[in-house]
Amino acid sequence: MNRIALIIILITVFGSVAHGQLNLDLVEVIEQAQKQSPAAKAAETRKKNQYWEYRRYRAGYNPFLNLSGSLPGYNRSYNQVIQPDGTYAFRNQEQFLSNLNLGLVQPISFSGGEISVNTRMQQFYNLNHVGNEPNPNYNATLFNIQLDQPIFGFNQLKWDKRTEPLRYEESKRSYVEEMEAVSQEATARYFDYLDAQINLQIAEFNLANNDTIFRIEEGRYNIGTTGRDKLLQVELQLLRSKQEVVQAKLDLQTNRLALRRYIGLQDSSANNIELVLPDELPNFEIPLLTALEYAKQNRSDYLEFERRRMEAEREVERARLQRNQTNLSASFGLNNSAGSIPNTYENPNNQQRVNVTLSVPIVDWGRSKARIQTAVANQELIDYTLTQEIQLFEQEIITLVSRFEVLRSQIEITKKSDAIAQERYDVSQNQYLIGKIDITNLNIALSEKDDARRNYIGALRSFWTSYFELRRLTLYDFANDELLYQEAD
Repeated sequence: MNRIALIIILITVFGSVAHGQLNLDLVEVIEQAQKQSPAAKAAETRKKNQYWEYRRYRAGYNPFLNLSGSLPGYNRSYNQVIQPDGTYAFRNQEQFLSNLNLGLVQPISFSGGEISVNTRMQQFYNLNHVGNEPNPNYNATLFNIQLDQPIFGFNQLKWDKRTEPLRYEESKRSYVEEMEAVSQEATARYFDYLDAQINLQIAEFNLANNDTIFRIEEGRYNIGTTGRDKLLQVELQLLRSKQEVVQAKLDLQTNRLALRRYIGLQDSSANNIELVLPDELPNFEIPLLTALEYAKQNRSDYLEFERRRMEAEREVERARLQRNQTNLSASFGLNNSAGSIPNTYENPNNQQRVNVTLSVPIVDWGRSKARIQTAVANQELIDYTLTQEIQLFEQEIITLVSRFEVLRSQIEITKKSDAIAQERYDVSQNQYLIGKIDITNLNIALSEKDDARRNYIGALRSFWTSYFELRRLTLYDFANDELLYQEAD
């Protein structure tokens, strides 16, 4: 690098810093948005929430140790008390009741029941005690093994094992899609600001030119080579250009604030943002079948479709198995009662219990049938809906892929049109200066120049927004030939 080039670079850098100017290209804007934008932070928060929801689901299959009790419980009331002869009498009772239970519980995922091991201590103290019975009295269960098992009942744990891993994997892919949506929105905000920036450049260029033309027409009017109507036309054009500059500056400020707010740019020293035109396009091909295959493999929507089908099937099974409910409860343990805690552990007694409860509707006037048929109808509706959603989703990808070649051609055409329109305006301006064309033809060339420039920027916007939309829909970067999300082993 020679000395003159180095001096020019230093002047440019320090000049930008001095005026608080921040030069950004499209990649830098997207990176800033993915790091600092409120939308990206919200996506990150949702990702964390889904992670902990998944951890909670996994923990539901592990044993857990639970301590419960009442320390103490006080009761004072008139209660019905059985007498030695079998009759009842109401007596004033004033008691302290305390209990403490420690249990280890293990859910049984394949059957939907649970098995637990418990130990329990109870204390009873009668404040109105009379007689020789020990007071306080302790009742201890040294250990108790208990099984609670639905028989032919609905097993939520079995279904959770099928749906919750899908939901978690779906959330991880949704996070990548949300970040791609952030990129897409940042691109839209980028071009909103770029449009305002280009419009200001056009307006300032037109103002300078119209000011020059006004002075030329004013000189021609003074020497009598042009009429008053021509001078007024040019003056009106000059006033319109001034108004366009004012409006363009306002639009630029509005879009600058919107861009800074969205991408989370907090640097107050960057009072002016200068965007770089993203006219270098990545060169890649998008085979339609490949795009569809990547979408099916990577998109969260396809996992959601599968999960929703499973959930509909689950609700049908729930409705069918809720008709008849049968539960088995069995336990075995050792317990004892004594006037002191140590004595409760001497010569404990066996304790067994088996209980089967059932609930079978004899006549329910079609409630169970209606519940089952409703679930079946919902399942059919979900199948139809998902089929339609898959078709619409695939059609969206087909349309988007088909647009890319058109977009590339559109960019080439509008870029060439921009150059031609600029050259035509320069020629028309020179012809105007030497008097070969009038101000009307010059204004037509000016308008075509401005429209060609805006059309080129619009073509770039369409390409880049479509590019990031395709990334979001397929979770694949065709430009760099890499997956945006890879499922962990």
